[in-house]
Amino acid sequence: MMRSKTYICAGLLAALSLPAAAADLTLVHEGQSNYVIVVVEGAVPPERTAAKELQNHLLAVTGVLLPIVEQTEVPDGTLQIVVGPDERLRQAEPPLDMAALGADGIILRTEGQTLYLAGGRPRGTLYAVFTFLEEVVGCRWWTSTESDIPSRPTLTIPPLNTVYVPQLKYRVPYYRSAMSGGEVFAARIKTNGSDTQASPEYGGYFRILGWCHTFDFLMPPGQYFADHPEWYPEIDGQRVGDGQLCLTNEAMRAEMTNKALAWIIDNPTAESISISSNDKPGWCQCENCRAVVEEEGALSGLVLRFVNAVAEDIEKHYPNILVETIAYSATQSPPKLTRPRPNVLVRLCGISIDQGAPLAKGKNNRSLLRDLKGWSKISPQLFIWDYVTNFTNHLLPHPNIHTLGDNIRTFTAHKATGLFSQGDTRTVCGDLPELRTWLLAHLMWDPARNEHALIAEFLRGYYGDAVEPMQQYLDLRKRAVELAYEQGNVGLGTENTIDWLTLQDLAKSQELFERAAELVQADPVLSRRVRRARMPIDCAWLMYAMELPNRARLRGEPPPVFENVAARVENFITTADSFKEDAFSAGTPFSTLASRLRGMARGHEATQPPEAAGRFWFDVQEYNMSLGAEIVKDPSASNNLAARTPGNHRNWSIIWDFPPDLTDLGPWHAYAVVRIVPKAPAGDACRLIVRVGNPVEHYVDHSITKRIEELGDSWQTVDMGVYDLNSRRLLVTPCGNPDEVESVYVDRFFLVRESE
Repeated sequence: MMRSKTYICAGLLAALSLPAAAADLTLVHEGQSNYVIVVVEGAVPPERTAAKELQNHLLAVTGVLLPIVEQTEVPDGTLQIVVGPDERLRQAEPPLDMAALGADGIILRTEGQTLYLAGGRPRGTLYAVFTFLEEVVGCRWWTSTESDIPSRPTLTIPPLNTVYVPQLKYRVPYYRSAMSGGEVFAARIKTNGSDTQASPEYGGYFRILGWCHTFDFLMPPGQYFADHPEWYPEIDGQRVGDGQLCLTNEAMRAEMTNKALAWIIDNPTAESISISSNDKPGWCQCENCRAVVEEEGALSGLVLRFVNAVAEDIEKHYPNILVETIAYSATQSPPKLTRPRPNVLVRLCGISIDQGAPLAKGKNNRSLLRDLKGWSKISPQLFIWDYVTNFTNHLLPHPNIHTLGDNIRTFTAHKATGLFSQGDTRTVCGDLPELRTWLLAHLMWDPARNEHALIAEFLRGYYGDAVEPMQQYLDLRKRAVELAYEQGNVGLGTENTIDWLTLQDLAKSQELFERAAELVQADPVLSRRVRRARMPIDCAWLMYAMELPNRARLRGEPPPVFENVAARVENFITTADSFKEDAFSAGTPFSTLASRLRGMARGHEATQPPEAAGRFWFDVQEYNMSLGAEIVKDPSASNNLAARTPGNHRNWSIIWDFPPDLTDLGPWHAYAVVRIVPKAPAGDACRLIVRVGNPVEHYVDHSITKRIEELGDSWQTVDMGVYDLNSRRLLVTPCGNPDEVESVYVDRFFLVRESE
C-alpha cells in the first residue's frame, strides 16, 4: 500500500570535499522533463535494477516516465541522471577511488546539469539510488508492504556532493518484518544479510557458509564417532558424541579442513565460512585441551588456536575467504595469548547483555563491555551478534528501543564491521517490529544518525495523527524501566519478565492506546496499525493476571482482582487471529499461548501433592511456563492439561523461571511431575533431563538424567533438590531421541518451602 505524503529532507550523509554544482537542478517541471536515466557502460545487474527502481519511483512521484538509455546511445547535450560508476567520476578533482567504496559505498553528486548516482560493486549504486529517493525525494518504505511516496509534479533537488562508505559492511536487523520483505525491501533499507536471499539483480548478500554452530555439521558424530571417538570430547574420563570436539586432535582438524574446502568449492560466491562451536555444553576435558585452556586463561584460546590452524590451510587455496568463529557463552572472553589470523573473523555474541541500559553504561554489562574491548584490540575482523528481543515471549513489551543507538555506536567505536541484531523473527504482533526494523537499519547504515529524531519520524509517518500518544507510550516505557533499574528490580536480558512494568504503567499505556485509536478511527489503515501495536500491552496485562494472584497467595496477601479475564483472553486471541498471528516465541506456535491463557482464565483448585503435606507450597501449571511445547488435554494431569514436547526436542523446551517475589522467602524444595511415552523398549539411552539452571550462566546448574525404566509411562515426581531461588529456573528437556521417545509430558512443577 502507498500513501501520499511529502517529507522535508533531513540531510544527507557526510560528504567529501569535491567540486559540485552550485545551483539546484529541476529534474521535472509541472509534469514535464527532458532528463533521461543513463545506465553506464559495462553496468552490473544491480546497477540496471537501480535504474529501473529510479524510473518507477520518479514516475510514482512526478507522473513522468523518464526513459532508460544505454550510455553509448545518449545523444550529445541530453540532460542525464547517470546511474553507475561513470568514468567522469573517476576523473574528478580530487580523483575518486572507486575501489575504496567497497561493496556498498555510495556517491550522490550533481555537476552542471548532471546528477550522478553511483557506488561500489555490487550493491553501492543500488543503495545510492535508494538514498537519493529517501533523503532527497522524500520516499519512505516503512515495511515491505507499507510506504509513503510523495506527489511532486515539480521535482527540484539541491546541489549534492556526497561520498559515504558504511563502517558496518554486514547489516542485519533480524525481524520478521524485515525477513518477510525479501530482497526489494532489504535493498531499500540497505541491509545485506543472508535472510534476504537477494538475487544478483538486487546485489546479492554477504554470504556466510554454515551461519554458525557448525562443529556437528562438519563433523557429524553419526558419521565419525564410532570409528574416531578420540575426535570428540572427553567428559569425566569418557569420550562422548554429544558435545563439542577435541580441538587438539590434529587428525580431526585435517578432516574438518578437507570438509570445509569442499564446501567452499561448491559455493564459490561465499565471502565467509563458519567454523564454530555447537550451541551446547560438553567441552573436552582431555589432558591436551585442558593444558591449552589453562595456558590461555579462557576456552576461547582453545577454539581460536584450532580455527587459526584451519584458516591457515584455507588461506592457501582461498585467500579472500574469511573464516568466522563465535565468541559465545563459555567462549565470550578473549584469550591471553592467541590472536586471530588476518583471515579470521570473530563474531562476539553478547547473549548476556542487559538491554535495559546502554552497553557502555549498564552496571550489568561490565563483563560484556570488557570482552568487547578485549576482542577489539586483537581482532582484525570483528562482527557482533546482538540480542534485542525477549526470546521467552515476543508478544511482551521489551523496552530497549532507547538503548539501540548507543549500543550500535559502542560496537562501531570498538571496530566492529558487522552487526546482526537478532530480534523477533516469528510473530506478527510483537513489540513494534516495524519501528525496530526501520530504526535499526538506518542506524546500522549510519550510526551517527539521531535515533530520537528517527523514532519521531517513523511514528509521525507510520501512525499519522496518533503520533503524540504513541510517543508518550514509548516515553512511559523508558521511564518505567529506568525506575526499575534505580530500584534494583530488573535486568532486561533476552528472557526477561514483565517485572519492570507496574499495573499503573499498564493502565496508563492502555489509556494512551485508546487515545491513539480515537485519533485515527476514521482511517482503517492507521487504526489497524495502532491496534497491532497495542497487542503487547494487552498480553502483559494477561500475564500479570496469571502471575500476580499466585504470588500474592504465596505471600499470604489478598490477590489483586483482574476483571473480565476470560472475555479479555478471548478478545486477545480473536484479535491475534485477525492479524494471522502464528507464533509467540521462537519455535512455539501462538496456539500454545492461547491454550495457556484459556487455562489461566478457567483456573483450577490446586491438588496438594504428598510431598507438600503440612508445608507451605507453590503450584506451577503449564500456563505459567515458557514452552517450546504444546498444551494438550490429559485427564490424568492435576488440572486435566499437560505440556507436551516431542522426543526429538533438545534444549529450551519446558521452562519455569522463579519469580523475584520468592527469593526472600527462604530455600525451596523443587519438584517436577513428568512422564514419557516411549517408542522402544527400556534401554540405557538417555530419555529425559530435568535441570535446575541459571539463565545468566547459560542455564546449566544441575542436571538429573532419567531413563525409561526409572519413569515408565505414568506420572512420576522427580526430586530436583533444594535451592535458593535467586536467578534460577526449572527445565525439562528430552534428550533428542526420536527413535526411542514419542513424547515427553510435564504436568506441573511445584515448590515446597524448607522452613516456615
